Amino acid sequence: MSKEGGGLGRVFVVAGFVFMIYVVFTGALTLVDLIVGFSTAIVVGVLSSDLVVKNSSKAFELRRWVYLLFYTLKYLTVYEFKAHLDVVKRILSPKLPVNPAIVRVPYEVDDEYAVTTIANSITNTPGTVVVDIDVVRKVMYVHWIDAKAVEDFKAREYISEDFEKYATKIFG
Repeated sequence: MSKEGGGLGRVFVVAGFVFMIYVVFTGALTLVDLIVGFSTAIVVGVLSSDLVVKNSSKAFELRRWVYLLFYTLKYLTVYEFKAHLDVVKRILSPKLPVNPAIVRVPYEVDDEYAVTTIANSITNTPGTVVVDIDVVRKVMYVHWIDAKAVEDFKAREYISEDFEKYATKIFG
């Protein structure tokens, strides 16, 4: 990884993110919990910041955080709701057609975090799962429970176009 951005900045980025995750997932706000969470976050930040953060200055750009917030809210409400509803309908109505296929979904991003974000977003959405990524050809192979298109760019339009738009704004 490149050494852009300060070493201490990278530690703060990782530690801040780890501490935020700790607080969100434990829901604990007692003094002891906060001290344990903060201490753990600092240790993780020191040990892993050089491996995780390429450029700490990007992490301090407010616009990236705003896009991340919008993406998270849209993903957790709109995309997840629609996908869960579709899968539930298929479970409760077995006569609904199922048209499974593995489709190629091209992507244009170069940043490995952006690719990972797109792949995770696809996989975490019910009805789709990334089964392979070809970084040379820049395509993901996606199993789709109800393939509405098998052409590469049409599949991308249905499956990942919006994910990629946000990943580019967050990590680009």
